[in-house]
Amino acid sequence: MSLAFALEKQVAISAVLRACSLTSAVFNKLVKNETLVKGDKSPVTVADYSAQAVINVILAQAFPSDPIVGEEDSADLRNDSDPTSATLRSRITELANEALALPLRDWEKAEWGIGPTHGQRTTSQLLDAIDRGNFSGARKGRMWTLDPIDGTKGFLRGEQYAVCLALIEDSEVKLGVMGCPNLPLKAGDEAGEKGCIFVAVEGQGSEQRPISSLQDATPIHIPTRPLSELRTLESVEAAHSSQSTTGRIAQALGITAAPVRMDSQAKYCSLARGDGDIYLRMPTGVGYVEKIWDHAGGSLLVTEAGGVVSDSRGQPLDFGLGRTLGENFGVIASGKDVHPSVLEAVRKARAEESQKL
Repeated sequence: MSLAFALEKQVAISAVLRACSLTSAVFNKLVKNETLVKGDKSPVTVADYSAQAVINVILAQAFPSDPIVGEEDSADLRNDSDPTSATLRSRITELANEALALPLRDWEKAEWGIGPTHGQRTTSQLLDAIDRGNFSGARKGRMWTLDPIDGTKGFLRGEQYAVCLALIEDSEVKLGVMGCPNLPLKAGDEAGEKGCIFVAVEGQGSEQRPISSLQDATPIHIPTRPLSELRTLESVEAAHSSQSTTGRIAQALGITAAPVRMDSQAKYCSLARGDGDIYLRMPTGVGYVEKIWDHAGGSLLVTEAGGVVSDSRGQPLDFGLGRTLGENFGVIASGKDVHPSVLEAVRKARAEESQKL
């Protein structure tokens, strides 16, 4: 008897791996002027669009009835008044087709729309594939959520980013696959091999696999450490999380070690394997809301590794509100043993901040 979501797991790993191959290739030969700027001033590279096209093509072939909540849409790319759009469309078409046509691994299936025997997709088909990610989300039913490059600034710096894909059913995350091409296989081993795939299935635990050797799956678990030895994980970008609040929380916990700062859901991956102990993403102000693609896969990975993910009130994240998590109360992730202490420290830190207003 096969395990639940076995096919979805295989397809998701294939899609994320091909997207990782694409993003790595783009970084290694970045073409000048391949960056657009969205309204929120976060960079969007040609790799972002190409990776979403690749993953959505594969999902559409394997699971044609499943809707997708993706970060990107092709509106800017279809804007012919922008002289760069035609160049970008051409480059995206080339990159996506290269990734889709890579040779099949032993366990991959041509019917997923991949492999050298498939014909080239047209630009129009790939733009339509990108726009399959325009689903608005739902409380009931089954859907995928995708961030083709989570941590675009980290990607452009050659640091941490992640290709993140998750399957949600009736508002619950069932499967998460995250590719981290620049993350060392062992924490801190910057000179060693890099490139990890992290996989979690509800009720089946979490695992890490080297991108170079997928058969070597290693179960991962959050270790237990004394409070005084814990390290916090937070975003590099101050605009993404209040670093001052994080500092107060660490102080309330008696943590003296400097925070580990990195971009993307690589923080969830690092927490799940014990590189850090507490992931804090505290609101920076009124108006910003968290997107479901930024937390779905990572939250399941941490939970299946023995952790807890909640908002700052201790409530579980709600993936049934649409494309966002609703009102922003922050995100707290840690091992089960320390989570109550972290929530109490958050309460104290916020009370101190309120007194200073």
